[in-house]
Amino acid sequence: MPSRRYLQGVLLCAAVLAQGCAPLRTDFVKEPSAALPAVTDTASARYIQSELDLHPGQSGFRLLADGTNALMSRVALADHAERSIDLQYFIFDDDATGRLVAQRLMAAADRGVRVRILLDDFELSGKYALLDALNVHPNISVRVFNPFRARAAEPIKAIELLLEFRRLNRRMHNKSFIVDNDVAIIGGRNIGDAYFDADGTSNFRDLDVIAIGPVVAAASRTFDAYWNSDAAYPVAAFGLPRHPGRDLARTRAALAHHARQFAQSDYAQASLDELPGGATADRNGAWFWGSASLIADEPDKVHARDDPALRIVPRVRSLIADARQEVLLISPYFVPGDSGTRLLCDAVKRGTAVKVLTNSLASTDSTAAQAGYAHYRRALLACGVELYELRSARRRTRSAESGETWSATSLHAKAIVIDRTLVFIGSMNMDQRSRLLNTEMGAIVDSVGLAQAVADFFAQATESDRAYRVEWEPDSHRMVWMDGNGSATHFEPGAGVKRRLEATLLSLLPIEGLL
Repeated sequence: MPSRRYLQGVLLCAAVLAQGCAPLRTDFVKEPSAALPAVTDTASARYIQSELDLHPGQSGFRLLADGTNALMSRVALADHAERSIDLQYFIFDDDATGRLVAQRLMAAADRGVRVRILLDDFELSGKYALLDALNVHPNISVRVFNPFRARAAEPIKAIELLLEFRRLNRRMHNKSFIVDNDVAIIGGRNIGDAYFDADGTSNFRDLDVIAIGPVVAAASRTFDAYWNSDAAYPVAAFGLPRHPGRDLARTRAALAHHARQFAQSDYAQASLDELPGGATADRNGAWFWGSASLIADEPDKVHARDDPALRIVPRVRSLIADARQEVLLISPYFVPGDSGTRLLCDAVKRGTAVKVLTNSLASTDSTAAQAGYAHYRRALLACGVELYELRSARRRTRSAESGETWSATSLHAKAIVIDRTLVFIGSMNMDQRSRLLNTEMGAIVDSVGLAQAVADFFAQATESDRAYRVEWEPDSHRMVWMDGNGSATHFEPGAGVKRRLEATLLSLLPIEGLL
């Protein structure tokens, strides 16, 4: 009788051969590498050092709350790079902004800058040609984290996911963009139109920080740990034959063409109006200063080892447990579980005000996560936690590809403010997926200025015309959503019957550990 593993292998090989796909090789060469020393002899490096000299032992931060600024700051950093660029992302879309970033990385590599790109494999279908082409460049190396065993269309990947669910369900969710080992962008944004306010359909409200100082070296050490881990595979491990998409000259020309198109777009023209002095990373200015810690899950977390020592969640939970006056929590996917609910309710019992901003059912891009959150809403309200849900408002935006348009808004920022003094900004949601399955990272910063800036973001996002205040009516034993105009509804506002039914059905399934 064949073993289950044998049958799985036969099915997987049959699926791969049916699609003519390239399976993952085991004889590839994988050279270890490390972050290069920080640059010290450029105008940018001298400026950064002059700022650090005034704040010994501290790190400096600038908040990137605006999508246009977040994109153009990355472009500016890539354009100023002299020695190295390391970037690590869950998503790197092959769209207008993704191709723009790729073109600036290519231009940096042409100047002799070493570029290392580490991406999770879950969202890479249809994007391998671009990655293969970049990897051909002698100064660019691309690795894929926890990959599927074959490059295939989505239906085939779905089969493989079923066969290797325990491994493939665990993803690298980290996000960092490190230049010359002396400046980094850390936060919640991936690379793609929706994260930079450039999508014609739906855009995310998100947060990053530009960082200088000791926290950058810590981010580089984290990147190296993932880059050299046994879960990171060079794209060459797939052993695909060369094709036009991997021809360096053609790729360079195609990316340059896309960059010219982008420069002529309404989005690019609007960015000149919004950022007349250049992007935040393109100019001198004020920094928020404070001691900072870069925290990150260990790469081995992806190997299904439920070891708290591999996870950052205990560190983040301790911040909340130590709060004395106020906790502001921003999480687009908010599934606290029983332990998280107790943590927040215990804080309220100590006299700490706890306020949470998450998506509404109408604004979320994950109905399943919203269904998981709904299980804990009543208990959180009953103990005194304030809940705010982002409204599904449509606003005028300038798409990078289709001009001026109206797009929906969804929350994607992940941050926590403790007593208006400590701040956590990173990739981690307050849900079970971030706690147990995905790898995450972020910065904990002791800075009143940065804490106030994120608190201001929270205050603006929870204004009555942007978010609903959720309350519990003890008389009717029902939830009520207040819209700020004195109007209230007992049904999740803005969500149609179909979406409410979908959320209800999902809430009946035992899937919380996956959310």
